[in-house]
Order: sequence, then C-alpha cells, then structure tokens
Amino acid sequence: MQFFRKMTRAVSVRGLQIGGDAPVVIQSMTNTAPSDIDGTLSQIDALVNVGCRIVRMAVPDLQAAEYFKAVRRQTAVPLVADIHFDYRIAIAAIEAGADKIRINPGNIGSRDRVQAVVDAARSAAIPIRIGVNSGSLEKKLHEKYGGPTPQALLESALGYIKMFEEMGFGDIVLSIKATDVQTTIGACRLLAEHTDVPQHIGITESGTVRTGSIRSAVGIGTLLAEGIGDTIRVSLAGDPVVEIPVAKEILKALGLASGPVVVACPTCGRTQIAVAELAGKVEQIVAPIEKSIKIAVMGCIVNGPGEARDADIGIAGGKHEGLLFMRGEPVKKVPESELLVEFKKLLDTL
Repeated sequence: MQFFRKMTRAVSVRGLQIGGDAPVVIQSMTNTAPSDIDGTLSQIDALVNVGCRIVRMAVPDLQAAEYFKAVRRQTAVPLVADIHFDYRIAIAAIEAGADKIRINPGNIGSRDRVQAVVDAARSAAIPIRIGVNSGSLEKKLHEKYGGPTPQALLESALGYIKMFEEMGFGDIVLSIKATDVQTTIGACRLLAEHTDVPQHIGITESGTVRTGSIRSAVGIGTLLAEGIGDTIRVSLAGDPVVEIPVAKEILKALGLASGPVVVACPTCGRTQIAVAELAGKVEQIVAPIEKSIKIAVMGCIVNGPGEARDADIGIAGGKHEGLLFMRGEPVKKVPESELLVEFKKLLDTL
C-alpha cells in the first residue's frame, strides 16, 4: 500500500534533499559534551553506520562553536547546529560551517537579532529549522489558548513563517513538537493544511527506549500515514544510536523505506522452539540487507507456513527441528542446531 505524501517545498542540507519528492530522512542528535570532539565524532560515525542521514549537535555557547567547527572539518555527514537564546552563537555556528541551524526565534530575542541570523544563513546558503516546542510557547499564546494546544502551536509556527517570509527567506524547515502525542499530531496536521514548508516530526522527550519507541511510533507513524513529515527523529533517553533502528522500522512498516522486515508469532501452547530468541538472531542476520524482503519466524510447523504465506522466507519451529519455507511452500526440515546455518544458505538464494 502506498501512502499519499503531501508535496512540500524542497530544502537542501549539504546536498541532501528534505521535502519535495525526496524520501523521508532520518536524523538524530549527539549527546556527547561539545568539548569531547573525538567522542562526538565517534558517536556520529556510529549513527551514520546504522542509517542516520543528518546529525544535530548542541552549540550552547561561543566556545562550543569552535568545537563544532572542529567536528565539521572531520565528518562528511550533514551537520546541524542547535542554538538557543543567543543570536551571536547562531552566527558563529554558521561561520563554523553548519549545514543547517535549528533555532526557536522566540528565545533568540528581538526581530533585529533574528534578522541577523537570517542574513548570515542566506549568505552561507544554508536552511534554518524553526523549532516550535510546547514547553517554550510564547506567553501571549499560552494565555490566549490556555496552554500549548494544537491551535496555539500552529499560530506560533505561522507567525514565525510570516516573519521569515517578510525577511525574504523561505529556505526553512518547521518542527512542532510536544510531549503529548495527540497535541503533536493535531498541530502538525494543522500546519500541513496551512503551508508547504517541509516538516520535521517527532515526539519531544518521548521517554525511555520502551515507552519512547511506542509513543514515537504512534505519533510519527500516524502523521506519516497521513502523508505528513519529511524528516523524522525518534527522541529516546540514552544512546542516540538506538533511535535509528526504531525510526527505520517505523518507515518500513509504512512502506516508506526499504529493508528486511522480520515478523514472529506470539507463540502458544503448541510452541516447542524458542521463537523470541530465534527471531532475535534472525534479525541480526538480515540487518545488513538493504532490499525489501519479509522474513517470518513461526513457532509451529502445522500452521506456520500457512499463516506466513506472504513471507519471502521463513522458519517454522518444531520439537528439536525446524521447517524452512519460502512463500508458504515447505523447502526442507533441518535439526534445530543447523537451523540458522541452513536459513542463511536459503536467504542467499533470494
């Protein structure tokens, strides 16, 4: 099933397109100290190796802009500078080679200061991501709407877009994020109705790997299924590298990215093989594969091949043995100890 994608304006970040007809781009953010240049570069490499396309780095002060510059010189990945409060830091990050900057114009200061940042970005020919966050909604809008409602977040976003348009700058990406999933969905829907600015979507402060993955899948997945979203981040507490496989699975579930999909039965009283353990090992085996194939790991030889008939290849477990099948048709039975070896051989024929 193909989902309709809302057509947005295209923005380029170090040659990587966001919006337009480009695929949805996965991004993340380093959480190493800005002064730890080697550690930051190591984390960037780890992110890129698992499929991250854009990396954001916090630049909290002017000294950090120098660290950012050192990192920029040593990586080829599109690198975004995350700025809060001080417009001078934003300008310094642009001068340090940022491929995009992320700012909240509401905490940058006066219009003149925002103008200075816009002028610097225009001169460097880089885009700006405007961040609208439920936790930093303007006081007047908070009072008008009684809190960070979808309508309040939309009004904030449209105000910033209008400001940038008045400054003659349209090379922007917009993100509306809230900790509440329904608020985020509602605000992003409204924004998509009012503008063609590409959207970066995600659930801010979504939680731990377990809860954050679920909440992000619901929020990001709902929006993507409605054709909204040009770039995504699954924000999880801890190692950002863990975010990327979750993001990839969300995209694959919606047919928006290629790659293997492993399905596994929930098991029942007939199960005589360790399905969860086996499925985990299968996921590791197929992880490097880029083409779209469906792999099933089933706990029952009796029903497995039939229930997973649409799988390209599968394993159905029995007592001390397993049945390998392709597109619902049995191929061979093998002892449990040889199951993964024979599975790899059959996988190579696809």
